[in-house]
This record gives sequence, structure tokens and C-alpha cells, in this order.
Amino acid sequence: MTLRDARSADLDAIMAIEERSFPTDAWSRETMASELASPHGRYLVDEQGGAIVGYGGVRALQGGADADIQTIALLAEVRGQGRGRALLRALLRTAAARGAHEVFLEVRADNPPAEGLYRAEGFEEIGRRPRYYQPDDVDAIVMRLDLRRHPAPADTPEEATA
Repeated sequence: MTLRDARSADLDAIMAIEERSFPTDAWSRETMASELASPHGRYLVDEQGGAIVGYGGVRALQGGADADIQTIALLAEVRGQGRGRALLRALLRTAAARGAHEVFLEVRADNPPAEGLYRAEGFEEIGRRPRYYQPDDVDAIVMRLDLRRHPAPADTPEEATA
């Protein structure tokens, strides 16, 4: 597993994963391109054998008190290998380095593996947004991590960022 900063040249691979992972509510190509170019965010890709198999992003203003995990997605065939956890932890380190005290995210209520990952990493449910994910009418579970109580984990060898 190799994590590295996403580049604009990665957009096609990221969009292929986005569309496979979120078939009914994938971000548009324009939205994703804007996210990759934003100075307020950091997007990482996960490579295996030179191919991008996952990505994730965080929006965290330098010196801001909070940050938002924007997205994490992996190809189905590489899920369950700790890659999502590695992406999440790297994004949390970015948020902490930019001065965030709290990190927020939304997760689909019909995605118990993702919710379980976030809970295992210290996130707590703080609310729900009914029918947030459209057109599927699926609730969003709003979660928060207090980095002052749960500091971002240090790098591990398998999370090495190139």
C-alpha cells in the first residue's frame, strides 16, 4: 500500500472509483476536479502495483478549529485490508497538522462497515440528516472526532506516504 498526494492527472482513476463506489450519488467530474485543486483540502490516493485503488480527502483550513472528511472510497476488491483505515488516519494527521481540534463527517446509514471504522477510530454520532443521500432516501449519520481527546495516530510502515 502506498499513499500519496492526488494530482490532477489522477482524476480519471478517481472518478472511475467514485462512480463504482457511489453509483447513484457520485460527485461530478467538475466537483472532484475542484476538490483536487483546492488549497483548503488534501486528497490522497492509494496505489497498488502502480494502479490507484482508493482515495480520500479532507477539507481543513490552515489554523481552522475544525475539518471535514470529504470522502473515502476503495475498489470493492481491496476493501477489508486496512486501506480505508490507513487513508482515514493520514487524513486525520493532515487535519491535526493544520490545527483542527475536531473532525466531522457524514456516513450513509446503510453502510455499517464504514460506520464501524469511524467508531473504532474514535468518531461519535452527533446527529442524523434524514434522507440526505439522494436519490436513495438514505439518512446521513453525522459524526465527530475530538482530536484533543483522540489524537491522530502516528504513521505506521504500511501507511508510508510517497
